[in-house]
Formats: sequence, structure tokens, C-alpha cells
Amino acid sequence: MIPSTFPPKAEIARLAARALLEIKAVHFNAETPFTLASGLPSPTYIDCRKLISYPRIRSTLMDFLAVTVMREAGFEAFDNIAGGETAGIPFAALVAERLALPMTYVRKKPKGYGRNARIEGAMTEGQRVLLVEDLTTDGGSKLSFVDAIRETGATCGHTAVIFYYGIFPDTEAKLGAHGVKLHHLCTWWDVLAEARAQGAFDAGTLAEVESFLKAPRAWQEARKG
Repeated sequence: MIPSTFPPKAEIARLAARALLEIKAVHFNAETPFTLASGLPSPTYIDCRKLISYPRIRSTLMDFLAVTVMREAGFEAFDNIAGGETAGIPFAALVAERLALPMTYVRKKPKGYGRNARIEGAMTEGQRVLLVEDLTTDGGSKLSFVDAIRETGATCGHTAVIFYYGIFPDTEAKLGAHGVKLHHLCTWWDVLAEARAQGAFDAGTLAEVESFLKAPRAWQEARKG
């Protein structure tokens, strides 16, 4: 069923943050920072993949994502929903079901045999494609997926994610320069606010997380190596 009526954006952000905290997808550790894929340290880590195991929360957040896209991009803005390998695939399927649209997925690189394809499923020239992923940090990984979609002759001017870090100021500009608009449900700031409201972590940890969010590069530089 196509969703149509939901809370305003600020309430969606709060509820999405609450859901991520409830399933313990949010991890804060100021004493022993996590190592990100970039190799840099962070006191925060989020695992959106856990959502697929929680049907009520999964359904609610996918309704939120579908209605966010319709509100911000248009009700008839897309012809195809593409998931990014691998985390974006289940969420793309769920959003495609809600919007009654075809679903495809994009490989990180050609599979190296057979058709050597990066696009799986039927994507055709001229289709308007929405790229769905679980999250974005600085937006860089989205550009390769967008380029693969555009190589088919389709267009891709929008990407939708559940979680957007929201702490690197050039992210949306980087995507915008590539002709892509970002849509999201919540950010680290929303999660921090909800964690404080719930008392989900001790005050010292939350203060260190806030320090990181305000100046992530400086925080990482001071602690790397």
C-alpha cells in the first residue's frame, strides 16, 4: 500500500532515531573508538542493517522513507528503485513495493563473468531512478552507483537513505555537484538528542560524542594512529 499521510519531518527524524536506539543499532564508545572503513577513529557507529530483523520498525521506517521521497521529490518522480550493493538492496525492495515500482540493484563493481553487469534487474534508457541505501557519511560511495545507473541511459538525480551522518558540511554540495539530491530520515544530531532524552548513555559519553559531531575531522586527527 502506498503511504500518504505521516508526521512532519522533525517528528519522523525523532521517531527514526528512537527506533535505531531501541534495536541497539547505535553504538557510542568514547574510550575505545571504532575504526571506520576510512581507517579513521570515531566514537560513533551505526548498524542500519539490523533493521531488517525488526518487522514493525522496518515497516514504519520504510513507510517514512517512501513518504519522505514523495514529499520532497514528487509523487510521480521515479520509474525504478535501485539498491546499492549490499546494504541498500533490502531497503530498495521495500521502498519499491510501497511505491509500486520496479526494483533493481547496482553492484559495487562488475561481477567479472557472464554479462559482467553492474545493474541487476531491468533498467532501461530514460527511466528516472531513485538510488536507495542504508546510510551515507560523506556521499562519496553514492557517486559510483549513480554513474553506473547513468551508463544505462537512465537518469539518477536522487538518493534516499535511512541515516545521514549530517556532520560533514560538503556532503550535500558534493552530491549536488554530481546532480544528485539527498533525502534522509535522521542524522547523528537527531540520535544524540533522542539518546539524551532517554538517558541511553552516560553524560560523559554523550559529551564526547557531541565534541566529535561538532568537529569530526579535528577529533579524528587528534586520535588517529
